[in-house]
Amino acid sequence: MKFKTSHLRTAHFDSPLGGITLAATDQGLAGVWFDQQRHWPDMTGWVPDADHPVLREAAAQLRDYFAGTRKHFDLPLDLSHGTAFQQSVWQALLAIPPGQTTSYGALSAGVGNPAAVRAVGAAVGRNPLSVIVPCHRVLGTDGSLTGYAGGLDRKAALLELEGAR
Repeated sequence: MKFKTSHLRTAHFDSPLGGITLAATDQGLAGVWFDQQRHWPDMTGWVPDADHPVLREAAAQLRDYFAGTRKHFDLPLDLSHGTAFQQSVWQALLAIPPGQTTSYGALSAGVGNPAAVRAVGAAVGRNPLSVIVPCHRVLGTDGSLTGYAGGLDRKAALLELEGAR
């Protein structure tokens, strides 16, 4: 994913599932990527800033989430780096409650385009806000674990943490 700004601030967070890079703009949290996940962004020009208030709050909320004391995130999000279609899919992901899952087909129908399962799957895979925008809650039609940019082991662990498996 190519971010349109070089004004991103970044910080690193150590989670029980591995290192995470956080990124924020003036509008909100713009990225949460596990180390070595697919679709890693070009971070050229990004500024390390562990004291950025959104990044500090994101790290605190993620810490609580991984400790099992937080189910919902309350952070300003900046999803503007995706296409309008991707943004609609990412917004739909935010509506999947913790502990529940959906299928790519149901998600496609939910965004008003039931025939766009592959396009929805691609948008889910390009979600820049892993964990926060819960793409890990999307399963295959038969309930199987399918693609996750952070790896299927992490997807299974996130679903188990949320009580969905």
